[in-house]
Amino acid sequence: MAVTIITSRSSDWPFEIPGVRHLDAWSYLTQSEETDQDRSHRVINLCRAQNYQSVGYYVSLLAEARGHRPTPSVMTLQDLRNRSFKQLLSDDLDKLIQKSLRSLHSEEFSLSVYFGRNLARRYDRLARHLFNLLPIPLARYDFVRRDSHWSIRRVVPLAVRDTPEAHQEFLQQAATVYFLGRSSAVRSPKRSRFDMAILHNPEEGLNSPSDPAAIKRLQRVARDVGVYCELITKDDSTRLLEFDSLFIRETTAVNHHTWKLARRAAREGLVVIDDPVSILRCTNKVYLMEMLTRSRIDTPRSLLVHRDNAARIGAELGYPCVLKKPDSSFSMGVVKVHSPSELQERVREFIGESELIVGQEYLPTDFDWRIGILDRQPLFACRYYMAPGHWQVIAQHKTGSGRYGDFETLPVEMAPPKAVRAALRAANLIGDGLYGVDVKETDGRFVVIEVNDNPNLNSGVEDAVLRDELYRRLITVFIRRMEEKRARAGY
Repeated sequence: MAVTIITSRSSDWPFEIPGVRHLDAWSYLTQSEETDQDRSHRVINLCRAQNYQSVGYYVSLLAEARGHRPTPSVMTLQDLRNRSFKQLLSDDLDKLIQKSLRSLHSEEFSLSVYFGRNLARRYDRLARHLFNLLPIPLARYDFVRRDSHWSIRRVVPLAVRDTPEAHQEFLQQAATVYFLGRSSAVRSPKRSRFDMAILHNPEEGLNSPSDPAAIKRLQRVARDVGVYCELITKDDSTRLLEFDSLFIRETTAVNHHTWKLARRAAREGLVVIDDPVSILRCTNKVYLMEMLTRSRIDTPRSLLVHRDNAARIGAELGYPCVLKKPDSSFSMGVVKVHSPSELQERVREFIGESELIVGQEYLPTDFDWRIGILDRQPLFACRYYMAPGHWQVIAQHKTGSGRYGDFETLPVEMAPPKAVRAALRAANLIGDGLYGVDVKETDGRFVVIEVNDNPNLNSGVEDAVLRDELYRRLITVFIRRMEEKRARAGY
């Protein structure tokens, strides 16, 4: 992977880093015939001025036009200019800011971030997360405290000459680690056509969307067709621009790093599954209920519940009935209630967290169909049986044996055609990504329960019929979309 540092003048970068090229901005802008069109070529823009239509702005703009990967990207420069980056601040990052700065007595504070690092170890984690939010190689973050709450007042991109002389040695070390440290992971000796990042969370354990064996199988299949796959975590998000695509294998949620990373990757031109729109739509059951109902897809009798109509639930849905938090997953935040008193208690609890929740009739079945949909085509079909002695597939209150129900994987052709058609109709309303549609079969009806982004792909379960072919189909979709992006970009 080629790396080129661009500065306003040749003298603006006094360091030597093995394998890293340095050009002045004018040479880069005017000598396009000498620049390759390798999509993995990274351009680090350290120009003094990066405002709209400045030389620095055009460095990032033409880098994108040439098929290179600029840091910062034009989108990042626009976010910085319009201060729209503040909309991307997550609750977790805000908490980190408050925790990191709480011991300060002043009302203002400036933090220098050099390639995601800060000289003071106590601020290093904050620097890394700020760099994840705004990938600007050298930047100063100015904070202000109002009513005991710290907030970012402004972000100033820096050139090397703007940094104190006492910081120069640390800056060089940070740059060296950034280019030659974790980013220099050993690649396959055979050059890959494309690079894919697989976002995962090792701490999720059994709740992970894919087990380690499935991930290894995916990596092997991808390698055979020229796609290099590397596992990353949220702490590696500064490396997103090294890749052509992002495959999310961590439980997704809005106002969460999974959605932030999906949004950033899509904005930077990577192929993303799950894309941020699919995450937004699938992770909110209020949205799903409204969408499925308006599209006349058969669903359980449902009610959009709020403070003013909670008394209607029992009369319209009967007992027992089911209440769902909008952002529930893995059977958490979904409860079955048996009486008016229990209903009142649960409604009070759920509406304390969300102004709207979902009520549904309870449809008892021995299993749910899970139909996997990829790129608007059925991929797999499973029966997920209810956990022993429980009404859901997962009994969250249990550990070990009895926590999960059994499963049975069938060829899609052997699944009930009505279940597959219902799943396709529902998933196609969301998009063209990877979805798992839950369908209940009851009294001859095939009722869509919900559409899940980020469905499970586990070794020996969802891949039990297709085996390697399941992962090959997935990688084929990624390859086709990555090739289309390259063709549209003209490189």
